[in-house]
Amino acid sequence: MALEIERKFLVDDSVLPPLRNGVEFHQGYLADNDRLSVRVRLAGERAWLTVKGRGSGITRPEFEYEIPPADALSMLESLVGGGLVSKTRYRLPHAGMVWEVDVFAAENSGLIVAEVELQSEQQAIELPSWVAQEVTDDPRYLNVNLASHPFSRWETVV
Repeated sequence: MALEIERKFLVDDSVLPPLRNGVEFHQGYLADNDRLSVRVRLAGERAWLTVKGRGSGITRPEFEYEIPPADALSMLESLVGGGLVSKTRYRLPHAGMVWEVDVFAAENSGLIVAEVELQSEQQAIELPSWVAQEVTDDPRYLNVNLASHPFSRWETVV
């Protein structure tokens, strides 16, 4: 089984290094329930269909399949039930790991989140200086929830 082990953090953009070579992502959800979510994602000239299960802790099952970009665009336009998530993703190396920094746009504008994928839940990581607060356990920051409850509509922000 394919597993995703990931931690997520808010970013302090005042100390974030210059971001270069970002890739624009547009994604939406075809299904979301208490067992799984099904996402379609278009990123530059590539696209994927991803099935994510609900997990425990920071680990969850994830199955991802590359699909034709035209198919992804069609799904985004006609099959997505909620809102779309738009962001630009940057990859920043730090202490032997690659951090993915997502700068959100549209209704999630103002939100910057960094994620790091791990080999195990116990793996130690060195946090970059631009990491502010861990939000791994806060479901508001899941992309599936940002699609239906965008950051711009939150009453209070952590």
